[in-house]
Amino acid sequence: MGKKIAVFPEPGAIGPVMNLVGICQGLRDMGHEPVFVLEPGLKGSVESYGFDERYVSCMEPMSPEAQAAYWDDFMIRYMPTFKTSAYDQIATYVKGCWEAIIYTSEWSVKNGLDKVFAEIAPDLIINDNVALYPATQQAGCPWARMISCSENEIIDPDIPPHLSGCGENDKECFAAYRAEFEKELKPVHDGFNDFLEAQGCERLPFPEFVLPSPYLNLLLYPKPLRFTRRNPLDPEKFVYLDGCVREESEPYEVPTFKANNDKPLIYFSYGSLGVADVDLIKRIIGVLANAPYRVLVNVGDYVEQYDIPPDNVQIASWYRQTAVLPHVDAFIQHGGNNSFNESLYFGIPPIVMPFVWDGHDNAQRVNDTKHGIGMHRYDWTNAELLANIERTLTDQEMRANVAATSEYMQAQNGRMRAANAINDLLERL
Repeated sequence: MGKKIAVFPEPGAIGPVMNLVGICQGLRDMGHEPVFVLEPGLKGSVESYGFDERYVSCMEPMSPEAQAAYWDDFMIRYMPTFKTSAYDQIATYVKGCWEAIIYTSEWSVKNGLDKVFAEIAPDLIINDNVALYPATQQAGCPWARMISCSENEIIDPDIPPHLSGCGENDKECFAAYRAEFEKELKPVHDGFNDFLEAQGCERLPFPEFVLPSPYLNLLLYPKPLRFTRRNPLDPEKFVYLDGCVREESEPYEVPTFKANNDKPLIYFSYGSLGVADVDLIKRIIGVLANAPYRVLVNVGDYVEQYDIPPDNVQIASWYRQTAVLPHVDAFIQHGGNNSFNESLYFGIPPIVMPFVWDGHDNAQRVNDTKHGIGMHRYDWTNAELLANIERTLTDQEMRANVAATSEYMQAQNGRMRAANAINDLLERL
């Protein structure tokens, strides 16, 4: 008999939602009933895939327009820090982001996340969040944790700290980042623990803002790029998916361009939040305007800020990314874990231009493993950008590495591996 599953992705972020869609497609095929619990601003994002949606705001009361603009405004406020290193961002963006995430956890209590879970009455909750929301732990049912960021979100002393962008063997970088993170974030963490304790939850050890689930944890990272851990993860409770790609009901047809229709196709997307960096996106479009490529550019809700694009460029507010990528030759991205894994899954060496969060880790990881190019987001010349694009198209070693990883990832069927692991857990309950 099918079970009811509440699916709770990070409030306001579309990336985790799309990743969970793929897993829930598999669960639905097994007869289970996934119900997504979403921020109201994401209304409709999974209905098109045939899933039920429920809503709870994890923000203070505000107009729908203000709520829709909240995270865009947040990104714009911190945009000057995107030019700084991962280390320098600890005291600015990273601290500010953790404060904002804690704010959503606090408002989830005030706005009744527990009541939404009670109405759904789930047999299991899938939680894709980097911080603890008390209702997920107190709903009276087991919960599985989806780690949709880079795998170093699950801490180990021998791998780079999460968000640090450190090289795999750069232990001095590890130590410096950890010390600065503790100096800036320990007071924030202490305050979060006070909140959790007041809600009847146990305090968390630093630097954890949410612990692994005692039942099941799912990680996206493909085996060829994983780190070597001092403390191996228990395979009964930690399942690597080797990527997880949803199925799209409609194929994507590559449009006809006014120029360069016989040239390689580049897909350029900085994700749902990175589209706020309009000036940089315009700069890159300007560079690509005279290059021998076709280019699709995701510009989010900022379409009106763009002039008519060059003849070899087309812009749109959103693309069904996993439908587009099978047609793509090069992918310029911010290094968010969904885009990062999807690029590898479809055999496209990514050009990662990180600005925050795990983009720094993924940019370094493709350099360390020769699976793509991680480069500075702003500090480059036109010639350097064009040379990096050409390298992803022609570097035989890099393309062979990515082709092998793509073949491996597609053979694993991470979407169904996740669904099977969750189904097995449900059968044991």
